[in-house]
Amino acid sequence: MKILVADGLGPEGIARLRTQAEVDVPAGLTPDALPEAIRDADAVVVRSRTRITEEVLRHAPRLRVIARAGVGVDNIETDAATRRGILVLNAPESSTLSTAEHTLAMLLALARRIPAAQSAASQGAWSRERFTGVELYGKTLGIVGLGKIGSEVARRALAFGMRVIAFDPFVTAERAGRLGVELVDWEALLRRSEVLTLHVPLTERTRHLIGREALARMRPGVFIVNCARGGLIDEDALLGALEEGQVAGAALDVFEEEPPRENRLLHHPNVVVTPHLGASTAEAQRRIGLEVADQVLAALAGRPVRGAVNAPVVQEEAWQRLGPFIELAGQLGRIAHQLAGGQVQRVEFSYEGEIASAETEWLRAAFLRALLAPVLAQPVNLINAVILAGERGIALSERRDERSEDFSTLVRVRVVTAGDELTLGGTVFGRRDPRVVYLDGYRIDLVPAPFMLWIWNDDRPGMIGKVGTLLGNADVNIASMQVGRDAPRGRAVMVLGLDDPVPDELLGALRSINGIVDVKSITG
Repeated sequence: MKILVADGLGPEGIARLRTQAEVDVPAGLTPDALPEAIRDADAVVVRSRTRITEEVLRHAPRLRVIARAGVGVDNIETDAATRRGILVLNAPESSTLSTAEHTLAMLLALARRIPAAQSAASQGAWSRERFTGVELYGKTLGIVGLGKIGSEVARRALAFGMRVIAFDPFVTAERAGRLGVELVDWEALLRRSEVLTLHVPLTERTRHLIGREALARMRPGVFIVNCARGGLIDEDALLGALEEGQVAGAALDVFEEEPPRENRLLHHPNVVVTPHLGASTAEAQRRIGLEVADQVLAALAGRPVRGAVNAPVVQEEAWQRLGPFIELAGQLGRIAHQLAGGQVQRVEFSYEGEIASAETEWLRAAFLRALLAPVLAQPVNLINAVILAGERGIALSERRDERSEDFSTLVRVRVVTAGDELTLGGTVFGRRDPRVVYLDGYRIDLVPAPFMLWIWNDDRPGMIGKVGTLLGNADVNIASMQVGRDAPRGRAVMVLGLDDPVPDELLGALRSINGIVDVKSITG
């Protein structure tokens, strides 16, 4: 495996990567040189400087993993990576403490006017009255985003005696209350905050979250701190609010353009700036390097990762339990691809019994990968299978029922095509052996095999013997056989696991047997 480290990584992380892969760490990699450098890479590690765009991805046919050595992934075109089946991951927890501490450091520097005072004192001006600051004690801190970093900021602010309120639509009031934080709506946060700090990712919904309207609704004299992502704040609007006195001061570690050029905020007397230092501690860099290295190697080996951005996150214990069901879903998809006739229009998933309460996104992806991979020119994997199905107009639906009549767990899939439909059901015996147990209305007990023969026939004496004779004469060895029927002397299905593929002429001979309705061979 080859891993490209585009922006530099801690020595511990690079050493960890080199235990299992060839690692390329080019010095001063430019955007123009990136397409050539990434051409034969299986994984690439970036920080905030390198942009991984759709155009770059066109030059990376082997790429399977993009790792961000940090939290924000706005320099990675995640949708483009997902369509190509490339896993995007980050290091979501490694810089939590360092960023929270830097937020408080920036706030203290702003409140006590430390940078300006230091600059003046170093030039011989001992003018204490010019640098009178404000205390944090008793002030109301408003936090936008009460995730890991926001929560750590809240804990530290409470230790300073601040009142802490927060806006986060994905956090319950109970969880906020356990932190000592009052959860409020957006309007109340803007109206009540004396200090506002941002801790949310940059998305289309959060871009310029703090703009002219939001700034106008804040209380006069507010302080604003941003150690998250630069695009969260409309910088022109912030500059105007500073000059009007609506905002008393801002502490900015991040900017819309980095490094910022000809940005008046850099020189404003009421603005404290640092060059994106939130994660820049020795401890954080070591954690980030090791976490990213471990996650990249795990992803390349097909193991679950904690920081997956464009794939479901599954813990190791749950992954061990889901593994056999992922294999089962893939087998059902393989069978469905070769049994279903016509263009697929809809796939309905049903999870019954214990599996109904599990994270089943990987099962759905495994089925669709096996269903679509044989007919699509581009690679199909667990990352992009659902997206590719949607792009081809295949409607997907899911149903869950914690009860199952016949098995402790059952995965049932109904595939609707332009002219037909097919229903398959499967389970796992002993938590490790996938079995196909339903085919439309038939009950079977099938261990999936590399070569299988599916035969629909009239349920009458002699049918199994005729099939076995033909296969024996052709030297095709039968490994297993399962039969099912809808009623005595009605319609039956015969499924044979074989050691060898079935020649086309043998398929024709089987179809010519009186009483056989249809024959299909499954391989792969």
